[in-house]
Amino acid sequence: MLNTQKSAEHSRFDAAHELGHLVLHRTGERGRDAEREANQFASAFLMPRPAILAAGLGHATLPTLVTRKAEWKVSVVALIYRLHALGILTDWQYRSLYIAASKKGYRSREPHPAQRETSQVPNKVLDYLRTQGITRRDVARSLHLEVEDFDRLAFGLVMLAQDGGGAAGSSTEGQPQLSIVE
Repeated sequence: MLNTQKSAEHSRFDAAHELGHLVLHRTGERGRDAEREANQFASAFLMPRPAILAAGLGHATLPTLVTRKAEWKVSVVALIYRLHALGILTDWQYRSLYIAASKKGYRSREPHPAQRETSQVPNKVLDYLRTQGITRRDVARSLHLEVEDFDRLAFGLVMLAQDGGGAAGSSTEGQPQLSIVE
């Protein structure tokens, strides 16, 4: 599960970071080195070297990076870090841009935020679980969460149970249906 309280850009990076752990750390190792490696994986996965090099950002300004971050749907700070890691920015450029981004509040609030991506997986999983007689309440309980907390963490949305109201002969007739309301 991703923290839906974070920006879309930070959530994408978190997902790529966790994918990095799955790919790189199959035995479950943790620690500073594992976290650094997962961050490097996420950076490379979201901002591939060839695309970054082709972007011509060697003399980029903060306003330029704010505009260009949309191409990779990453945070300004992640883009600055990646440019430095690839040797495109000098140490001085990196520090200057990072300080400027921090002063603008970009470490906690993204300028021109990206649209949050959505997944069909949660609804498909919940649909399957419902056919097995397992409710969201059961899932939340197994995670030691209240249903409202589970919904907020898993979906960032409020989910309402509704009566089926399906057409006659429908396989869902009479079964509660889930609707997502923003």
